[in-house]
Amino acid sequence: MLFNSFSFGLFLPITLLLYWWAGFNRIKTQNAILFVASYIFYGLWDWRFLLLIGASSLVDYLAALAIDKSQERKWKKLFLFSSLAWNLGILVTFKYYNFFIDQFALLFNLSDGEYAFSTLNLILPVGLSFYTFQTMSYTIDVYKKRVRPTTNLLNFLCFVSFFPQLVAGPIEKASHLLTQFSKKRQFEMETAKEGLRQILWGLFKKMVIADNAALVVNLVYANPENYGSLTLVYASALFFCVNYGYFLC
Repeated sequence: MLFNSFSFGLFLPITLLLYWWAGFNRIKTQNAILFVASYIFYGLWDWRFLLLIGASSLVDYLAALAIDKSQERKWKKLFLFSSLAWNLGILVTFKYYNFFIDQFALLFNLSDGEYAFSTLNLILPVGLSFYTFQTMSYTIDVYKKRVRPTTNLLNFLCFVSFFPQLVAGPIEKASHLLTQFSKKRQFEMETAKEGLRQILWGLFKKMVIADNAALVVNLVYANPENYGSLTLVYASALFFCVNYGYFLC
């Protein structure tokens, strides 16, 4: 479900209506709605990805509690390294395993024959890097005593899967986002207007500016030998600015 799609245009207002109507002045109900909405949003990409994000959430939730309760430093390190090994392991497996296998086989000429290595037919989970680094930073912060671990599993699940930033970032620190799920929220018209303004401005930047700039970049990059140096510089400048957002803020 893309943010600029018709389906998201239906999903977001329905979620907001349920959030403020059913969960008015009830933090647990609001968080439950956010959790269900986030998992629906993520599951529409591929429901199998829910198993991975759920497992990652549970591993780091338990690891952080174990780190906090452990009295000896060696046990704290063990639980921290276990969390890091899990997060980095799934990241490397899904994003880089096939790349490293291909490069290793190419380097030692092992593409064919008895010593050939097989790659894995893996689908890269959407937003894997974002939520992996987010949960990993949480356990690191708990280990370094920058934050206290939450004992509320629902709040932590919401922190990891919060759909507005799940698939496109930014990576949020627990001290900034996780704590908000424990606070009472009330509807404010001015805040809602500002949020709507930000959404519309973001859609304008994406659909009007970035998408049209991408047409130029793709055209030039597809056959760079057909264009002069000034056109190549122009296309590269568009690519850089659109991807890093320097003139779109």
